[in-house]
Amino acid sequence: MAQEGGVVRRPEWLKVKIPAGESYLRLKDLMARHRLHTVCEEARCPNMGECWSAGTATFMILGDVCTRSCGFCAVKTGRPGIVDSGEPARVAEAIRIMEVRHAVITSVNRDELDDGGASIFAATIRAAREARAGITIEVLIPDFRGDAAALQIVVDAHPEILNHNTETIPRLYPTVRPQAKYTRSLELLERAKHAGMVTKSGLMLGLGETNEEVLEVLSDLRAVSCDIVTLGQYLQPTKEHLPVDRFVRPEEFAMLKEKGIAMGFRHIESGPLVRSSYHAAMHISA
Repeated sequence: MAQEGGVVRRPEWLKVKIPAGESYLRLKDLMARHRLHTVCEEARCPNMGECWSAGTATFMILGDVCTRSCGFCAVKTGRPGIVDSGEPARVAEAIRIMEVRHAVITSVNRDELDDGGASIFAATIRAAREARAGITIEVLIPDFRGDAAALQIVVDAHPEILNHNTETIPRLYPTVRPQAKYTRSLELLERAKHAGMVTKSGLMLGLGETNEEVLEVLSDLRAVSCDIVTLGQYLQPTKEHLPVDRFVRPEEFAMLKEKGIAMGFRHIESGPLVRSSYHAAMHISA
């Protein structure tokens, strides 16, 4: 990869415009005045302006400290604080103020909780529906350590889409997701599908996988009837995190999408700037 002064230079296809537009600026002002936060802002998502203008936003619940130490993630690792029972109502208020039409609700891993935080997911879904009539909801959930009862708590709250990211290929799990299990993630998606959910998963590319290995994961996801997949470029959040092995070219993303659609997925978002929530509202009717 090209370097300049020891810093890896991003290719042209990863350079994006600063978010702008009347709708985006109005929402940015609302968030500041009401001291509200979204994952979109904290993760500096390149698609934030586009998604906000379309009425989509992603909210992270259950605090900002994770019990796991994934090699790709910038969220703090440690001992989380107590669960905030008022959080669902605050997220619902943010949804109301922002006039969100499609909300994505995600969280850190809370392995110390009996249900992994599933009950807070369910409460947030219910509060969001009360705050905003007609809203559609996607949840991006952790694996709940394979607890089927915890998963059922979320399923019973009836989100439109249940997302759980496999993140990478099985070979890279020891470094990318050391406390996770590839088979456990597949089992969660299979349980959710059997429970009647529209299921979704996603992978980051550029961590050292081959395209053949990505296609093997796509095949595994179709084997558990996963409906929707996102494929995007991994970008190193800090020097302490896993380095980028390579920048995947746009034509490779296009090839993977074409082959994935041929496998039977109902929709695939595939491109360098794609993130889990990109075009999320469109996946409802895909």
